[in-house]
Amino acid sequence: QVQLVESGGGSVQVGGSLNLSCVASGYRSCMGWFRQAPGQGREGIAAIVGGSLHTYYDASVKGRFTISRDDAKNTVYLQMNNLKPEDTAMYYCAAGVACGLERKVYMYWGKGTLVTISS
Repeated sequence: QVQLVESGGGSVQVGGSLNLSCVASGYRSCMGWFRQAPGQGREGIAAIVGGSLHTYYDASVKGRFTISRDDAKNTVYLQMNNLKPEDTAMYYCAAGVACGLERKVYMYWGKGTLVTISS
């Protein structure tokens, strides 16, 4: 069992930045970030593979968000720049063995951190 704890959410204005963190209680090769806006489904936005550091990004965030990881700290980060109102959502960290942006490949989930973008 892997516990995941997210932090770093908050409220910022359009064009601002936030850096989310997720601390895991153990190592998993794939770490991902998902988000869920009110009334919407949970969507995968970024993922990173341990070792190769290969990354996956959804088109909606590519070029604005950067995922990274520090395996010595069992931590994955999501640097979010040029934030838009449509980025408002609950952001969840996920961990698994296989990797990608689909929910089904992840076995463990955090409880989320809220990001609100105001215009």
